[in-house]
Amino acid sequence: MTELRKRGGGGDHDSTENISDKEADGEDRLGLPGEVEGDGEGEPKADTPEVPPSADNTPECLNKALEGLSSRWKNWWIRGILSLTMISGFFLIIYLGPIMLILVVMSIQIKCFQEIITIGYRVYHSYELKWFRSLSWYFLICVNYFFYGETVADYFGAFVQREEPLQFLVRYHRFISFALYLGGFCMFVLSLVKRHYRLQFYMFAWTHVTLLIVVTQSHLVIQNLFEGMIWFIVPISIVICNDIMAYLFGFFFGRTPLIKLSPKKTWEGFIGGFFATVVFAFIFAYLLAQYQYFVCPVEYDSETNRFAVECQPAEIFVMHEYTLPSVIQNTLRWKTVTLYPFQIHSVALSSFGSLIGPFGGFFASGFKRAFKIKDFADTIPGHGGIMDRFDCQYLMATFVHVYIASFIRGPNPSKVLQQLLALQPEQQLTIFNTLRSHLRETGILPPTGVEGQ
Repeated sequence: MTELRKRGGGGDHDSTENISDKEADGEDRLGLPGEVEGDGEGEPKADTPEVPPSADNTPECLNKALEGLSSRWKNWWIRGILSLTMISGFFLIIYLGPIMLILVVMSIQIKCFQEIITIGYRVYHSYELKWFRSLSWYFLICVNYFFYGETVADYFGAFVQREEPLQFLVRYHRFISFALYLGGFCMFVLSLVKRHYRLQFYMFAWTHVTLLIVVTQSHLVIQNLFEGMIWFIVPISIVICNDIMAYLFGFFFGRTPLIKLSPKKTWEGFIGGFFATVVFAFIFAYLLAQYQYFVCPVEYDSETNRFAVECQPAEIFVMHEYTLPSVIQNTLRWKTVTLYPFQIHSVALSSFGSLIGPFGGFFASGFKRAFKIKDFADTIPGHGGIMDRFDCQYLMATFVHVYIASFIRGPNPSKVLQQLLALQPEQQLTIFNTLRSHLRETGILPPTGVEGQ
């Protein structure tokens, strides 16, 4: 990689350089104010990627309003104002319903992909690779077609049954997806140029890792949404709350550094953010669990061509009375407490979001240090790029998906019915007769001779 950066995308060097531990450590230095870059003699390292620094895109009205403040407090106010703006926009999108949430998730996914691919394009000096960007976006389309085609087949079965072209696409979906990907693979092989073999394979791997991180996990976000909007809103709010509270606790009380990858992170912010997030999630879960709009699975109604969020709430969204441990009974003089079971699950979700979720941010910090950049982009003033705000969200989405599959979700009758309706009539009759025989054997249905009485 060092050799590649020195070449700047040109030249035909086949020799491999051995990097000592000291040189490798030196690569991790970030070209930011207050940190030393180079070899100690004022010379910048030769392998420093030529990535332009992030531009200051703070609105001029904010700059004028805050011009009398120190840079520390100015950044605090900019981050705060933009955070409140984004939170307000988030709740507006929730109000607009599931379709708008899905569109926003897809838009964020595309923007995150663009930011990471652009970094690779600049860091590896890929300007001479004519097909790199085109192939990267082509692979993004292929992977999205695969994932969202599966979603259409799972959640829009009744609609698919009415449309003949869609039936064909669903029936051969995986074959079509594979054929599309194979076309991109062949185009990549045909685009290989002798001078740039190694660079091209670097970029091929870069694109696929980006797809794995961004597209796969954004697909899980939408899967969580279909389980009920509460499984989408609460986890996202947990990460937002933890990010804000950790920042505030660290800003006002932070003294002890937490991790070298993120020098501004402190133990005080980490611990304060944990407790604040658990309390927030517990209360927020109680508020949302009272409304069908948030707790019901999101299902497509083929008669109205709209998403329906009406149902009989599941057990975890019905109040239960719990007996407290004897230690708590003796201390608080309370014997029982009435809660939604989901509130208990919210403690598990918030604990993950506060203790493990930040490692998504640390991972992103390590990535940025490896390539000597401050932010993924300069899309949001005071915050960086979209990926800078969603690095922890993707890790949280994966955890929530696994958590639902492991501890919450049971067999889904609607999905089974959709799959049955997709079968041939004779196959449906076979399943019907088999099911009827089984129900008679178990006593749920009366025997054959009793039915007519």
